[in-house]
Amino acid sequence: MDNLDTRRAIIEACLAMNKSRINQGTSGNISVRCDGGLLITPLGMPYDLMQPQDIVFLSDDGAVLDGGKPSSEWQFHCAVMKARPDKGAMVHTHAPFCTMLAIHQKPIPAVHYMVAAAGGHDIPCTPYAVFGSKALSDHVVRALTNRDACLMAHHGMIAIGADLPAAMALAIEVEALARQYHGALQIGTPEVLSPEEMDKVSEKMRTYGYAGRGKTKE
Repeated sequence: MDNLDTRRAIIEACLAMNKSRINQGTSGNISVRCDGGLLITPLGMPYDLMQPQDIVFLSDDGAVLDGGKPSSEWQFHCAVMKARPDKGAMVHTHAPFCTMLAIHQKPIPAVHYMVAAAGGHDIPCTPYAVFGSKALSDHVVRALTNRDACLMAHHGMIAIGADLPAAMALAIEVEALARQYHGALQIGTPEVLSPEEMDKVSEKMRTYGYAGRGKTKE
């Protein structure tokens, strides 16, 4: 995929995440790794007005190489891409159920085996820090050291993937898990799957080729 195609794919993904209701307005942002840095959504621009030239090209260290102002969250996009060379895209949204849990600083425990799709036994929630800050970036990098998704306290969620389709698929899956967990909490405190069981699920997902593609078989 060349640079222009990637820019168009980012815009399509932004429109899709609002259409699927895992985001609203311009609150989310997306980045994709490319040669020499990353492409990221611009600051505060309505998705339906975006043109390919509006997508900002940043160096690995966050310097603007082409375009205007990048998303206010450029710091954690750059930091995670640097820390996770195995990943090629990031999706950040204010998905409603993820955000409800994040407001209560609740991680998503192993209430469903699909939690393993995010790379571990749970989907962690970072401590709170103001949006766009170095502190928030540091929290996110720590949370995603051995996970592919996390919640951010009083903020929203992040999903990363080998490519943009994989990151988008995981973001949708994490919001579904958050909705299921929220619903289960209305009945009572749900039981969670054991670490041993989650290890089995993780291994089965690897065997079935789930990781990085955003889909699995049953």
